[in-house]
Amino acid sequence: MVSRKRCLVLGLTAFLWVELHTKVEKQKCRLLRKFNLTELVEAKNHSVVIGGLFPIHSRTIPIDDPDGEPVSAMCEGFNFRGFRWMKTMIHTIKEINERKDILPNHTLGYQIFDTCYAISKTMETALAFLTGQEEFQPNFRNSTGKYLIGIIGAGGSSLSVAASRILGLYYMPQVGYTSSCPILSDKFQFPSYVRTIPNDKVQSEAMVTLIKHFGWVWVGAIAADDDYGKYGVKSFREKMESSNLCVAFSETIPKVYSNEKMQNAVTAVKTSTARVVVLFTTDIDLSPFVLEMVHHNITDRTWIASEAWITSALIAKPEYFPYFGGTIGFAVPRAVIPGLKDFLYDVHPSKDPNDVLTIEFWQTAFNCTWPNSSVPYNVDHRVNMTGKEDRLYDTSDQLCTGEEKLEDLKNTYLDTSQLRTTNNVKQAVYAMAYALDHLSRCDTLPTGNGDTKCSHIPDFEPRELLAYLRVLKFITHDRKEIQFDTNGDLESGYYDILNWQRDNAGEITFVKVGEYKFQQSSFELVLPKNSTLFWNTESSRLPDSVCTKLCPPGTRKGIRQGQPICCFDCIPCADGYVSEKPGQRECDACGEDDWSNAQKSKCVPKEVEFLAYEEALGFTLVILSIFGALVVLAVTVVYVIYRHTPLVKANDRELSFLIQMSLVITVLSSMLFIGKPVNWSCMARQVTLALGFCLCLSSVLGKTISLFFAYRISKSKTRLISMHPIIRKLIVLVCVLGETGVCSAYLLLEPPRMFKNIETQNVKIIFECNEGSIDFLCSIFGFDVLLALLCFLTTCMARQLPDNYYEGKCITFAMLVFFIVWISFVPAYLSTKGKFKVAVEIFAILASSYGLLGCIFLPKCFIILLRPKRNTEETVGGRVPTVDRSIQLTSASVSSELNNTTVSTVLDE
Repeated sequence: MVSRKRCLVLGLTAFLWVELHTKVEKQKCRLLRKFNLTELVEAKNHSVVIGGLFPIHSRTIPIDDPDGEPVSAMCEGFNFRGFRWMKTMIHTIKEINERKDILPNHTLGYQIFDTCYAISKTMETALAFLTGQEEFQPNFRNSTGKYLIGIIGAGGSSLSVAASRILGLYYMPQVGYTSSCPILSDKFQFPSYVRTIPNDKVQSEAMVTLIKHFGWVWVGAIAADDDYGKYGVKSFREKMESSNLCVAFSETIPKVYSNEKMQNAVTAVKTSTARVVVLFTTDIDLSPFVLEMVHHNITDRTWIASEAWITSALIAKPEYFPYFGGTIGFAVPRAVIPGLKDFLYDVHPSKDPNDVLTIEFWQTAFNCTWPNSSVPYNVDHRVNMTGKEDRLYDTSDQLCTGEEKLEDLKNTYLDTSQLRTTNNVKQAVYAMAYALDHLSRCDTLPTGNGDTKCSHIPDFEPRELLAYLRVLKFITHDRKEIQFDTNGDLESGYYDILNWQRDNAGEITFVKVGEYKFQQSSFELVLPKNSTLFWNTESSRLPDSVCTKLCPPGTRKGIRQGQPICCFDCIPCADGYVSEKPGQRECDACGEDDWSNAQKSKCVPKEVEFLAYEEALGFTLVILSIFGALVVLAVTVVYVIYRHTPLVKANDRELSFLIQMSLVITVLSSMLFIGKPVNWSCMARQVTLALGFCLCLSSVLGKTISLFFAYRISKSKTRLISMHPIIRKLIVLVCVLGETGVCSAYLLLEPPRMFKNIETQNVKIIFECNEGSIDFLCSIFGFDVLLALLCFLTTCMARQLPDNYYEGKCITFAMLVFFIVWISFVPAYLSTKGKFKVAVEIFAILASSYGLLGCIFLPKCFIILLRPKRNTEETVGGRVPTVDRSIQLTSASVSSELNNTTVSTVLDE
């Protein structure tokens, strides 16, 4: 019972499957019309077929159908360069078939379609490869009846993108030879695409490296309005921005002529300050733009060419040299292909009357019509810059004879001097052949589970060949290694750097001036120093392409809001900051001991300031110091010589000598303030000055105390109790010892030090003394002020003594001078800076010393030397009786009589 039910279910399932299959067969889509394709096929007696896509024509001609139905377009504009690429593929396949080391048991056929350099045609050819024009589903055998193993092409980035989106659905291997668009490296979108030309990311990096090498920072960019141009410029802009360089403008050249878009590009080039322009386009798309440059007579530009047009004979014409001469750009490496030149010459319409491409080539090359041929004469319906149709080739009534000689031609097809993209075609074919050879030899490839699987020709899936292609590594005929990375790009290689120059015959030559090598993430620009470059400028020198000229040393870049970083203002550096190199973004601060020069371009040592002996002010003060010391010594000599005279002996001779010694110390101490300060001089000068004034003022205080007591005696009319001279010496000793103690503590605890003052004046380093503790400094000089104040008070009270020599009054005037000088010194000292501050202090020292010297000793010296008659006991001291109630004591002698005897000069010695 169960068996019957199972059989019933199986029978019902089989019936339903047959019905469904029959229904699907009836609903199959059929082509309403066939594509208008031009193909070249050789598939008989071959094991497998390699497809080829080449731009043998440059444009399509839209055809209007009277019924409104879509019609496959016709092609026009025979492309000699694309025809040569196609012939190179055929030559390479024939070469492989003749070799015994590659596919020894198999031969390759080919099926080649013309893409007409149009996306629509490329889509048609891709579908034709997969299904033919009679099939209803992909079977990879197409119209040739042979198994299609892969595609070579499609002769342009946009074309390869269009074809690969269809071919990639079935993992049909596709090897590109001139499509360098970065998007093709995306294996998610294009899983079956590999190429023998470097990725445009490498070329963009090369362009930016070249721009940096020549010092250009402001560069324009023009691209074709397709995937090649847009993605190329996008990568170029990213590289420029990462290198802090600027794109002045970015315009596109329309694929379908648009006068507005074309004029936008022309205006950008004409009005921009950028003198260097990158052109990311193919020669076919660039041709109308070149005509516009000629029409507007735009010269004095340097063009950076991409590999798609740098060696194009369509652009490199002698009549274009005034506008595009000096072009520098990148080209895939040049190669010599053995046997290709003879193969290219071995072409004639009579060999195959059905070879429509050869017939059209012959007609176009020799400007004639082949007899009895259905191939139309080539007519170019290109629209010129005026917007009108421009028939570059008129219909020729001349018939071809077949006797025309290819040797007389001079066109791109027969030019084998620059086989660059042509060599990429050869490598692409070899890559497909080597991958198929590895598959045919059953070279093991690891699978996901660790097992190995062998495939056989022609029973294999496209993805099986693709697996071999992705890991392929082989050596070319010119001993270069080809290996693809995980993205299907070349792992290593190089570009030739070419420069357009003119030879003696007036023709444009492509001179190799360097190389750009790349390998994974490493890049190297090689431009030999002896390379001779031609620049299309008025001076024939390297052009300068900047938005703003490089800021000179002494200035920095200032950002202009809303503008690229290459457009800036040059702002002078602030004082104390410099920019030594041109174009610095920021100014560098000078060191502590340096300052910027007038141009702000270099840090120079700051001017060192101190009161030097060599300068006039310092020398003058030294002279005054020495002169003061000599005057004091002269007074001392006078005092020594006349030491026994009453005037010298009056009011303690020894104190007078101490005062003279202290004045020598003070005037000479001023010399410690002159010269470059060092630690020892800083420590010595203030202490020496303080001790000198202390000795002087304490000695004067001893004298003034004597005068004060004399004054008090005269007022009280009492007898004087004698004041022994030793007491006055003790006063001096105590004062000096006290001052010495404070000075010692000052030097031990917080001594003065040499100090470089860089804050007062930016341009100078002022060498001065840091006085250490202000408290100690105020203490030692405060003590001197106290002594001076005591001297002044005591002498001021005793100034009315009726002495013939008014020593009390002289000391009073001396103290007044002393105070006036130092009171004036304070504001003057605080208001001056640098060496003049020191000079003010020296002047105060000398002025006060000269004041003490002049007021105390010069009157005595005047009497001693010029009025010796007044230097007597009677004149200086005098005798008075004590019974006289009007007794008056003098400053020189205080006399008291006991029992009518005279006690003279009790204050004498």
